[in-house]
Amino acid sequence: MKLSAESLRLYAVTDRTWLKGRTLADCVRESISGGATMIQLREKSLSYEAFKSQALEIQALCREYHIPFIINDNVNLSVDVNSDGVHVGQEDMSASNVREIIGAGKILGVSVRTVEEAVIAERNGADYLGAGAVFHTGSKSDAVDITHETLREICESVKIPVVAIGGINSGNIHLLSGSGIEGVAVISAIFAADDIRGAAGNLRALSEKYFSHA
Repeated sequence: MKLSAESLRLYAVTDRTWLKGRTLADCVRESISGGATMIQLREKSLSYEAFKSQALEIQALCREYHIPFIINDNVNLSVDVNSDGVHVGQEDMSASNVREIIGAGKILGVSVRTVEEAVIAERNGADYLGAGAVFHTGSKSDAVDITHETLREICESVKIPVVAIGGINSGNIHLLSGSGIEGVAVISAIFAADDIRGAAGNLRALSEKYFSHA
């Protein structure tokens, strides 16, 4: 599946911390029904086989709704399940090495915090960038906040699309307007909500309002 600017409008990153007795598949379906345009499966504690099983289930959902399905960090698993792509951080395998493994037809996302990292990621084959954390977040204990000025500079320094990530919710998303991003990546703002579909729908509407460049 090809990446588009619209695919990045509301990028939902999973977190089983917030399941509240629900299955991850049910939560993901609700998020897509509400308006999530792309799903990243992020698992830090599952065994490879459990991660693979979960990936195949969520991938089937994404294919049903015709939206991109991205694996976080695990390049081998991405190849194994034939996901639409993979997202890696600065501490993971280099973008150029990931590109060699996944091939030219897959989506490659890279997390960045600086203009230098953004430029290098683009040069090494990234299709999009995740820039952040733009607000303080509890979802990643090692996240380093970046200023909104840096976010704008990152967007201006590359030709590939950029999404903001980190602590974004319906109350602060408007502060990112005019930064040049194509959309936002969110975790708890969707998956911690009691009404996941409603939360996703609200965020999608706000993202379209603030980041649609048409």
